Amino acid sequence: MSDSNTTDFSNPSTFILLGIPGLEAAHVWLSIPFCTMYVIAILGNFTILFIVKREPSLRSPMYYFLCMLAVTDLVLSTSMVPKMLSIFWFNSREIDFSACLTQMYFIRCFSVMESGILVAMAFDRYVAICNPLRHSTILANPVVAKIGLAVVLRGGILVLPYPLLTRQWPYCKTNIISDTYCAHIAVVKLACADTHMSSYYGLFVLFGVKGVDMFFVAFSYIQILRAIFSLPTKDARIKTFGTCSSHLCCILAFYLPGLFFSLMYRFGQNVALHFRVLIGNVNFLVPPMLNPIIYGVRTKQILDRLLRLFIHKDI
Repeated sequence: MSDSNTTDFSNPSTFILLGIPGLEAAHVWLSIPFCTMYVIAILGNFTILFIVKREPSLRSPMYYFLCMLAVTDLVLSTSMVPKMLSIFWFNSREIDFSACLTQMYFIRCFSVMESGILVAMAFDRYVAICNPLRHSTILANPVVAKIGLAVVLRGGILVLPYPLLTRQWPYCKTNIISDTYCAHIAVVKLACADTHMSSYYGLFVLFGVKGVDMFFVAFSYIQILRAIFSLPTKDARIKTFGTCSSHLCCILAFYLPGLFFSLMYRFGQNVALHFRVLIGNVNFLVPPMLNPIIYGVRTKQILDRLLRLFIHKDI
């Protein structure tokens, strides 16, 4: 028997995104920092792509991986921010069920890809510092292309079960999502079936994929630090470590907030909902915004080309 307060959403046509619950009155004001971060991410990452394409001297594995990171950040931020801003500015809260699953897939897929690219960049730094004479041989262009393809395929295949599992659940509770985007866990919680398989798979991706990626990054940097500390002079150690500093900053900006958010979403039931939603949005927006800034400021080659781009007419 059906209940008057329950609607059959076994095949919902749309979901309703609430935005940031409890802070609806501040949506317009909240849109300002999020829009600013998005604009910085778009301009910064396109600038990185433009500079690397324009400068033949930057055609090396490090910059190829950096371009992959820039493309990933562009897609990741664009997958969620336009819809978020439409909620904040126009109260456009509806999202088609298929569009919701597509957004979920793209956000998860490119998040896994970004993790894989950071591992590839750590491997590049490891080879450059620990085996510099063979760097161009080990990371020749065909090898870089294969690594890039492996990262894309891994992300695409591993994340595919998310929308496939989510599509098969019956939805008989509500179609209202207390978030600005179709977060996997938020959508699964609306299902009126046993969704443990989906939750377990999410934990597998978190620890079995990103956890393994973090292990390989840590292993690479242990070897890098050993090589750095074996250098004879302090200046040489500082200079060599400087080549890794940008990558280390990107790693911290990606893994630490992401791990905190994932654990908080699963186990932080006493955390205020609006705080969880805010942290979730910041988690996906900060790395795309910071990565081009970090590499633009801390990488001399990119900074030099950027300055030359603006002043070359006056030289």
